Amino acid sequence: MATARCACGEIVLTIAGEPNATVLCHCKDCQRRTGAPFGVGNYYTPDQVRISGSPKVYERGTDSGNRMRNFFCPSCGTTVYWLAGPALDRLGVATGTFDEPDGAVPVRSVYEARKHDWVDTSCIALRYSLART
Repeated sequence: MATARCACGEIVLTIAGEPNATVLCHCKDCQRRTGAPFGVGNYYTPDQVRISGSPKVYERGTDSGNRMRNFFCPSCGTTVYWLAGPALDRLGVATGTFDEPDGAVPVRSVYEARKHDWVDTSCIALRYSLART
């Protein structure tokens, strides 16, 4: 069992099981959402995650033509999780919101056309290949 929460603790996620994937995203929307050069999310099926609190929602389109629904704390503004994919059935949890590091390593780096030049993602492929051997 893992726990993720916003900065003030109003929104709390209790997560069962391992993520299906952990992804590093360089799209401009993730850069704006995090205030950093990329976002990192652990992806789960919605039935793996129990949510408490009443987040606000911001929905937007994505570069791929899908929808993205971001859920953030109305008090502190932290985006804790989002729903993504054609059917909004992929639940991403911001990796930095976990109470304890969960050990999930990014297996993919996406939207690298927007990647800041100084960001080096070469270690992602290396770690992924080592984890699979």
